[in-house]
Amino acid sequence: MNDSESVILAEKFETLVNQLKLEIGKVIVGQDEVILAILNSIFCHGHVLMVGVPGLAKTLLVKTISEVMDLDFNRIQFTPDLMPSDIVGSEILDEDRKFKFIKGPLFSNLILADEINRTPPKTQSALLESMQERQITANGIKYKLPYPFFVLATQNPIEQEGTYPLPEAQLDRFMYQVNLEYPSFSDEMLILKQTTNFGSVVVNKIINGPEIEKYQEIIRKIPVTDAVFKYTVNLVQQTRPNAENSHELANKFISYGAGPRAGQNLILGAKCNALMNGKFSVDVEDVQKVALWVLAHRVILNFKAEAENIKIADLVREWIK
Repeated sequence: MNDSESVILAEKFETLVNQLKLEIGKVIVGQDEVILAILNSIFCHGHVLMVGVPGLAKTLLVKTISEVMDLDFNRIQFTPDLMPSDIVGSEILDEDRKFKFIKGPLFSNLILADEINRTPPKTQSALLESMQERQITANGIKYKLPYPFFVLATQNPIEQEGTYPLPEAQLDRFMYQVNLEYPSFSDEMLILKQTTNFGSVVVNKIINGPEIEKYQEIIRKIPVTDAVFKYTVNLVQQTRPNAENSHELANKFISYGAGPRAGQNLILGAKCNALMNGKFSVDVEDVQKVALWVLAHRVILNFKAEAENIKIADLVREWIK
């Protein structure tokens, strides 16, 4: 893709994102911030962890996004008895007495990993490889996953960490964590009206996989000044307790701070946010916009924070000042 083509596509990006939000909004009422975060992560080729109680249309949201973006979609319900072969695939003996690999549900563009923290560590590690390497390994043979490939996973906050808490290494593979809140009164009224009558809403396909890939390339080309890099590094280092640049709130309320991958995702997310708003360079405000999404699952609160009912959002608001 040459520079002139990149400029033309970049100029169209804000309009494209508005079209995507409009089509998704035909089916999904509210959840604007969640939709924005998911679109941002897709154009950055990242994964998203969604936290919310049952019944907030998480599956419908992901399915609608897959339709609007013309991506293959699979939903995997994670349970304690789920095995790696159930998601990756397995070899069978065919009619010619030869082993043949049957691909599992991971071989899709968009995966909804429902209640990801309810599956054993062995199955979690199989998903981890697919998220990081965009490939899976079965019987020593590596298989490339379709491109693009995204995992949108859910956790149920009612059950806290669930049966098998996600290891920090896997949490860090998610670009963003977003919280799905209960709808407002007016939104819930609209939901009831839309979902209790006859008929279904048809959404239009706005973009496809190869076009998404082009925008992923463009976003990485967006320039960032040293001042924004400096702000980002300082923000990440503030989250680390008892370190050189620690914030006093981190020393008081944090067990573990964010690692370097947080800074990488802050910059990438800020680039996408800038382009979403018709800007061709990144401001500090773009970093601030994605800060909570990036840090929510990378900063671990201590017992003192829990005792005083301190939330990650409270700390992030102080850090980005």
